[in-house]
Amino acid sequence: MDLSFIIMALGVLLIAISFFVKDTSKKVEAEVEDLSFTVYQETSALKRRMKVIEEELLIEPIHAAPKKNQTVVKPIVHEIIKNQVLELHKQGYSLKEISTRSSLSVEEVKSVIGGSQG
Repeated sequence: MDLSFIIMALGVLLIAISFFVKDTSKKVEAEVEDLSFTVYQETSALKRRMKVIEEELLIEPIHAAPKKNQTVVKPIVHEIIKNQVLELHKQGYSLKEISTRSSLSVEEVKSVIGGSQG
């Protein structure tokens, strides 16, 4: 037999076998697509949750002077911050230093210290 005939027969045989073998690349491609979609959904859900948490924790300071008919709303200072302010005051820190460390205004620090002494 001729060598070229053997190679040609082998080529035809391999082509015939390739039609019966399943294409796994499409399956892998579909799995990767599903995985990327799932990751996208989870990332979006986490971003939404983070946004809600950030909105809940957002405390905006009130710096603008109230208008004539508006009442002044005193910001609520959390107990942990109050305790921190009082401890810093006991340790001898100045009002400005306490204000810087507690992220409160000097007036808020004064009201916390004044409210605890009364």
